[in-house]
Amino acid sequence: MKYPEIIHHGAGEGVTGSCHELRVDAGFGLLVDCGLFQGDEAELMARFGETASSIDFEVSHLKLLIVTHVHADHIGRIPELLSAGFKGPILCSEPSAQLLPLMLEDSLRVGPGYDEHQIERCLKQVQQRIIAAPFDAWLGVLDTPTASCRIRLQRAGHVLGSAYVECDVGYPQAQKNQRIVFSGDLGSSHVPILPEPKSPEKADLLVLESTYGDRLHEDRATRQARLEAVIDKALADHGTVLIPAFSIGRAQELLYEIEDILHRKSLSCAIDEGRDAALPVNWPQLPVLLDSPLAELLTQVYRSFDDIWDDEATERLKEGRRPLGFKQLITIDTHARHLQTVNYLASTGRPAIVIAGHGMCAGGRIVNYLKAMLGDSRHNVVFVGYQAKGTPGAAIQKHGPVGGYVTLDKERYAIKAGVESLGGYSAHADQRELVDFVTGMSDWPSEIRLVHGQDLAKKKLEQVLQRQYASRSRQVVIR
Repeated sequence: MKYPEIIHHGAGEGVTGSCHELRVDAGFGLLVDCGLFQGDEAELMARFGETASSIDFEVSHLKLLIVTHVHADHIGRIPELLSAGFKGPILCSEPSAQLLPLMLEDSLRVGPGYDEHQIERCLKQVQQRIIAAPFDAWLGVLDTPTASCRIRLQRAGHVLGSAYVECDVGYPQAQKNQRIVFSGDLGSSHVPILPEPKSPEKADLLVLESTYGDRLHEDRATRQARLEAVIDKALADHGTVLIPAFSIGRAQELLYEIEDILHRKSLSCAIDEGRDAALPVNWPQLPVLLDSPLAELLTQVYRSFDDIWDDEATERLKEGRRPLGFKQLITIDTHARHLQTVNYLASTGRPAIVIAGHGMCAGGRIVNYLKAMLGDSRHNVVFVGYQAKGTPGAAIQKHGPVGGYVTLDKERYAIKAGVESLGGYSAHADQRELVDFVTGMSDWPSEIRLVHGQDLAKKKLEQVLQRQYASRSRQVVIR
């Protein structure tokens, strides 16, 4: 066998289940992520008698798991990895070290097949194995006469704590060295709160995500203006804006942008009040409900790492603003209070903004809101993220505008509420940013492996990258 070798145990052909093995030699391998399969990919596995969390590969030689970030499609199979016999440490960034147990606990509690004892035992094992690594620092993980490996985490700008991974692999006897870079999920330049990622200095082989390799995002100013317009419409309709959002990343971005809208509206109200003009209806009293206990916990972690926020977010803090904890923000903690809130908003139609999980409407508290309010035209559902095929979110997105229905918990619900999809909210880099990540290196990769993307996205990205290389009279193997 030729080393180093890269083996994809997930997201090699699709978008979910990220899990990539770097085999340094016969006795040492490491994993970059171990994520859950979702949507149609999970259903396809079920047809072959497997589950979305199956571990169908040998783990005895795997000595280290590196977590790029804490989304379920990158960490969701960790419990099964431990059950399969993985004994090594779990290395991640310092913010991810705090976020990982919270995300895993939530996944274990909502997923089938785990009792309280199993959950506590798994979380204890994870806590004991986590190694929090600083960004931009080389760490040796293997050093023998025949092979060596060191790794470095760099900021990826996707969600708090997200990293891409640089691996320097060496074979002293063969006088061979190679730098392999795993992109993880790269953030977009317009993602608020976090600094945008910077390209590594070089890579011989790059494993690159391609989620949005076939498109360009709308700019941030446009997306915020469109969100503001939807909220204005809800105020006029005397209805609620329902925003399905994942608890980490998207929820915090939304809070950040909504705070900015409310801040500007408040300033406008103060000016108009001084002129004795009529105030915009209800804006100063508009409640923003964060109905996700997990999102609230994760938002607290975001607040605790405000020293690594980007310049814009830091400036808002200096001005005395609270981008993730403004006065109109109301958190819904208990399930009983959640049900009361659903019933109150459904019966009164009081204008409000509700941010609730799950981001693809496949579970979580958003489902109760949808059941109660999809059939009322006063309300609006706003999608701000990718809806995987086979999920209820994708069905609402597709059939809502034509008056269709969606199946939730095996029952059909007519869709009469407004349905909006706002582009520009993806925390993934778009085509231009993915290309910039490659061409921003001093030494471009001689091989690129495109992962974490649909076939069309990979094909389009490959075409653009090949043109870039041809313009510099360079050669690259892309697969």
